[in-house]
Amino acid sequence: MSVFRGSGVALVTPFNEDFSINYEKVRALIEYHIEHQTDSIIICGTTGEASTLDDVEHRALIKFAVEVINGRVPLIAGTGSNDTHHGVLLSQYAESVGADALLCVTPYYNKASQEGLYQHFKAYADHVNIPIILYNVPGRTGMSFSLETIQRLSQIENIVGIKEASGDVAFAAEIVRTTPENFDLYAGNDEITVPILSLGGAGVISVIANILPEETHQLVKLYHNNQTKEALQLQLEMNRLNKALFSDVNPIPIKTAMNLKGFNVGPLRLPLWKMTQTEALEDVLNTYWIGGLND
Repeated sequence: MSVFRGSGVALVTPFNEDFSINYEKVRALIEYHIEHQTDSIIICGTTGEASTLDDVEHRALIKFAVEVINGRVPLIAGTGSNDTHHGVLLSQYAESVGADALLCVTPYYNKASQEGLYQHFKAYADHVNIPIILYNVPGRTGMSFSLETIQRLSQIENIVGIKEASGDVAFAAEIVRTTPENFDLYAGNDEITVPILSLGGAGVISVIANILPEETHQLVKLYHNNQTKEALQLQLEMNRLNKALFSDVNPIPIKTAMNLKGFNVGPLRLPLWKMTQTEALEDVLNTYWIGGLND
């Protein structure tokens, strides 16, 4: 039940100036990514400002993306919640409208014990049939999976992988060592994609792919084709921009970068606020060729 191998873009959510979702821009971004070799599209994730979408918007955006993609690449819907019941309902909806898989983050704010985490994700798995990718990002949620909990969850048939965004490569290595061979590991931090691939990772769920889709796809492809030296060189070339894209809270820098480069994805929703100093980001962006939607 592997969902994808390669580069999955954590797609930004474009807004109009009145902060409503700009659906025509969503369509344009999806077409841009399919044209430029992105291997999977993740909608309503962290980078997509999912926590500022109300339930009607969240559902409508998933359904719209499914219809636009129309099976051309896998569509992964972010449906994680700190309320298990709500997350299950959202996951069932995503499955009902044709999402190929789910990306489910650990509960935030109220957190959970490790047994609570296991029961939370087991409830998701018990109520849908499509694959589930776990999402470990303790810097966002204030909690992390234990290795034992990941091992237990990896035994559930439709829990098929994890987006590991703790930045701890040693922990990622232990995940690979102690879970089934077909349990996929995805890099959740762009700057360590190659180290994650070196552990047997299936790919990356990427922020930088929003503006460098072909390069991110190529990085993973090179590594999987045993061109490790070339993949590493590309990783190192991209890492200056990766650093700049996390110089403020994600997705503030990536949406700023996209607007600077003519993607016109609109404002951020509060409590995220626009960057007040963009000179350093602009300097880094100017060292890359970044094609816009019309290139």
